[in-house]
Amino acid sequence: MNKKVEVQNLGIRDYKETWDYQEELFKQTLDLKIKNRREEQDVPTKNYLLFVEHPHVYTLGKSGDATNLLVSEDELKAKNASFYKINRGGDITYHGPGQIVGYPILDLDNFFTDIHKYLRFLEETVILTLAEYGLKSERSPGETGVWLDVGTPFARKICAMGVRASRWVTMHGFALNVNADLGYFDNIIPCGIKEKAVTSLNVELGQKKVNMEEVQKKLLKHFEGLFQAVII
Repeated sequence: MNKKVEVQNLGIRDYKETWDYQEELFKQTLDLKIKNRREEQDVPTKNYLLFVEHPHVYTLGKSGDATNLLVSEDELKAKNASFYKINRGGDITYHGPGQIVGYPILDLDNFFTDIHKYLRFLEETVILTLAEYGLKSERSPGETGVWLDVGTPFARKICAMGVRASRWVTMHGFALNVNADLGYFDNIIPCGIKEKAVTSLNVELGQKKVNMEEVQKKLLKHFEGLFQAVII
């Protein structure tokens, strides 16, 4: 089992360009797994973790409801935002500057073959990271992602998640609001969940701006520990 994970910092990059890149890595891994099985060989598959910030974009998962996008195409253009229907699970979400998006493209045969556990580990990576900032975050029953003040009228989501997997190879991932412009969430019903607020780390800490690089390093540390990965 190859537990090495190659981390790539893509900086600020267009959503479609990054999605195409994910698909390329995803297909390479799937093709190798199929070839290994067909030819009875055992060539190790690679694992990746992509970190990226996107320009303003809304994405709708394959089971999502398009009516959860509350603005027209013209209004999207006016807000310099784009919109894509994509092949992950989940409903609609927003990505934009000030948000750390993580895309693990892992062959779970290298770690564990359990999608439920995989999602819980991604959530735990974020929960442990936020704890370092003094925030108690948690899961909300039946609602993927990471939340604050679950079970109260003040419940708010700080990290959205949506993944795709085939033959135990993953893509898509999580989006953690660090210095996000929360006004962009007003244009959607986030994740299709009505009457629940969205928040960002800088808002919770009462800071104008949180160091994104520092947050990313903490995420990477906890990801490495939970998955018992070797970061390269």
